[in-house]
Amino acid sequence: MVKVTLYKWAGRWGPFKIKIPCGECAITKDVIADTLATELSDIAVEVETKEWLSNWWQPLLKGGWHAPIVMVEGKVVSQGVALNRGLFTEAVIKEHCKESLITGNHLFGKSGCPHCKRAKEALDGAGIEYEYHNIIKSPASLYEMMARVKPVIDAKTPVTVPQIWVDGKYVGGADNIVKAVKRRQVSA
Repeated sequence: MVKVTLYKWAGRWGPFKIKIPCGECAITKDVIADTLATELSDIAVEVETKEWLSNWWQPLLKGGWHAPIVMVEGKVVSQGVALNRGLFTEAVIKEHCKESLITGNHLFGKSGCPHCKRAKEALDGAGIEYEYHNIIKSPASLYEMMARVKPVIDAKTPVTVPQIWVDGKYVGGADNIVKAVKRRQVSA
């Protein structure tokens, strides 16, 4: 489960009390709720909302000082402005991929890519069923692909498409799957 903490502009500290609500905090709370209900609906996420002034030292230790502050697994991903949905989605998926292994057969690609087409043909020809993830149409697919492939390849290696997993094992790109199918290293 991925832990998300939202520090909103509220609370009290000694004689100080926040009385005026923060519009960006309300927007951020709504962005989190909607993103969890849509793009991140398949990921277990625990959200905790805290009053910033009553707990100001907690985010400060991690570099967060201006509400609204959003932390994912103890890392500040946003502060001082309404939450950027894409940054939030990327941060949650990245943490989820650290604790959740990929299973089954997956091809991450994009429309119009000749290498993706070749990889699909190789998988289809071998009778291997797979889940196709269009990284252009689905930002969540792009973030998942990057979070899963970067730890496998060199961090400085550019990521291209397609990126393929068969039976939860990383295969690589189109050339790799074509060779694996020809050598019968993968099958339906």
